Amino acid sequence: MSFETMGDQRRGTCQVLGRVDHRARLVVERRINGAGSHPRQAYPCNELIVMLGGRAVVRRSGDGQDEKCLAGAGTAWTGPVGFMEKAELSEAISCLHVCLPPALIEHSALADYGIDASLIELAFVGGLADPLLVSFARAFEGMLGRSQLPTDRLFVDGLTTALAAHLIANYTVDRWKPSSTAQKLDERRLKRVTDYVDAHYAEPIPLERLAAEACLSPFHFSRLFREATGLTPHRYVTERRVRAAREALALDQATLSEVAAEHGFNTQDNFTRVFRRSTGLTPGQYRTMFRR
Repeated sequence: MSFETMGDQRRGTCQVLGRVDHRARLVVERRINGAGSHPRQAYPCNELIVMLGGRAVVRRSGDGQDEKCLAGAGTAWTGPVGFMEKAELSEAISCLHVCLPPALIEHSALADYGIDASLIELAFVGGLADPLLVSFARAFEGMLGRSQLPTDRLFVDGLTTALAAHLIANYTVDRWKPSSTAQKLDERRLKRVTDYVDAHYAEPIPLERLAAEACLSPFHFSRLFREATGLTPHRYVTERRVRAAREALALDQATLSEVAAEHGFNTQDNFTRVFRRSTGLTPGQYRTMFRR
């Protein structure tokens, strides 16, 4: 005997590519959640959702809560039973949905550990970067597309109990608290952005492209990037172009218009204006200074 999932309710906007039922304890689904708006509906069970690949802006709302994130592989969300959710996706995304019954695990098992099942309520949270949740999802994903094994019941029982314990310890309404630590652009994501600029400074680089490299919205990326570097993203890209142009002016024989075109400046006039503002010299003056 199985139970209903959100995938059953949203057949018009979701495509279930694979499904495994394990008695009434667990349903695992691989779904394509389509781009666009997903109608407001109540979760019929508790769900852990982990994105498998791609990148999209995901917005979820309901019961006075509103969340939005730029999601990539490994981003996770929870869907509490009974929660009325509306979702909007900028792109279709592939996700693994681990669906659990309302009590997460059986009342009798909870009682064995001194936990009152009536007090357990999964929180509505999203945009999570929790490696352990991803590990659980990948373990369950391995059961899709193969024949069931005699050991599956033991595997599912143990893994489901471990997952429920992690959810109860971290993501129930009495435990979950959004981080009070100010968000920062960590070194790994900052390097990804600066490496992208180094490789593409001669091309047009929209803010959205840099924000995507950092897995942030353009608004949050701009603020965090400036806090990390002291420069706006636009100013950083411009200074990188000027630095490369300075090296070219000092070392090669290209004309000024060629240097401008090869380093991301759309006109020579724009190149001259930006270069002078950065260095105090025109490109011609700078070249002459190095060739005396």
